[in-house]
Amino acid sequence: MPKEFGPESLEVGTRPRKVLLAACGTRGDVQPFLALAVALRRHGHRPLLAAPPSYAPDAAAYDVEFAAIDDGPARILHETATRRIIDNGLMGVRGKLSAAKAVARMKRLMLTPLRDVAAIAHDHSDVAAVVHSAAFPAQHVADMLGVPAVVVALQPGWIPTAEFPCQLMPLPKVPRFLNRSTYALVTAAQRSGEVERWRTTELGLAARRPGARPWLRDAQGKRRPVLQSFSRHVTPVDPAWGDAVRTTGFWFLPARPDWTPPRELTRFLDEGPPPVYVGFGSMVGTRARRNNALVAEAIRLAGVRAVVATGWGGIASGSPSPNILAIEEAPHDWLFPRMTAVVHHGGPGTVGAALAAGRPQVLCPHMGDQTHWSARMRALGVAPTPLTAGHLTAQHLADAIKQAVQDRHLRHRALELAPLIQVEDGVNAAMNSLLTHLA
Repeated sequence: MPKEFGPESLEVGTRPRKVLLAACGTRGDVQPFLALAVALRRHGHRPLLAAPPSYAPDAAAYDVEFAAIDDGPARILHETATRRIIDNGLMGVRGKLSAAKAVARMKRLMLTPLRDVAAIAHDHSDVAAVVHSAAFPAQHVADMLGVPAVVVALQPGWIPTAEFPCQLMPLPKVPRFLNRSTYALVTAAQRSGEVERWRTTELGLAARRPGARPWLRDAQGKRRPVLQSFSRHVTPVDPAWGDAVRTTGFWFLPARPDWTPPRELTRFLDEGPPPVYVGFGSMVGTRARRNNALVAEAIRLAGVRAVVATGWGGIASGSPSPNILAIEEAPHDWLFPRMTAVVHHGGPGTVGAALAAGRPQVLCPHMGDQTHWSARMRALGVAPTPLTAGHLTAQHLADAIKQAVQDRHLRHRALELAPLIQVEDGVNAAMNSLLTHLA
């Protein structure tokens, strides 16, 4: 679990480094970078977090230097077409076509935040490295500066292997000899003519050859270091990847120094048995009111109490109920240990926090890598069969909640895994690995 926030001195002989961390997207995309920035700062280094402006208060709370960039691809989450994809997943030809259009639009929206990161880098000539997610191609800015790019894989599926198929998108089972070929889908989805033109015409860099994976190799073909911000106990890794790839464990953000639980939350927790948590994170669909009614009915049918997080609006606030408390959000590391089970959409940050808390989970995947995490939780024995969001009903959710709360095997397995997740101390392992590449 996260260490307490506070300064620590540099080790003898260690030189403080300026590290640009470029993050774009939802909270699940940005918060791991803030966690890494906090670790770097705590050890005397000088992180600069470049992220959308809504994360400025979080950075300020941890005294992390911050530079705002455009919201970029996150803008499409508020568009009706994207909300319908979130509601229905990738079901049918229409769903897949809509997803393809969304990916194309996201590529176009990537340019403005990338330009912002480049402008920030111009103003900080002492940057020693650029850290970015594989989905946000800021490695071009690192190439412009002539410094290392350290790639963060927030999900498995970015690094080709013959051991297992790409896990970034739901695929039918393929023969083992075709496993590596499934990663071509990610390469195709990431390929952007607009970004390549920006690289050559605005940054003045040489063009990359078609089909290259620029997040994995630099222009000279040298492997870029990759930090996988999840646990080897949860999802498979390939030993053949070697030292260039480090699977660190989940990156947990320390408790925010200025956060205290709202009075109504502590009162609700004190008034009865531990509740379940229900929240769908940034999955903003068109069914917020319907989801509220569905969740309320499922809670009633399951006979439990619940803390319901409205998040970005995937679940609307409803009528007051003695057994349900609606909140906007609360730090998972504080809240989840006080729950009996965690019902969520399957984002890796929520998965990691629930695992570290030792709580059974109920997963309702909406899209993308959530399907992978949901399947892994079921396979690890900490969750019942996932409930696809597009087919979610109150009765099915109630049955899954009752199983998560009452099944001794799920509870035992969740408690068994928790210390394995906690001891990895993923964010400090990532920081140490990052610094070795800057030595």
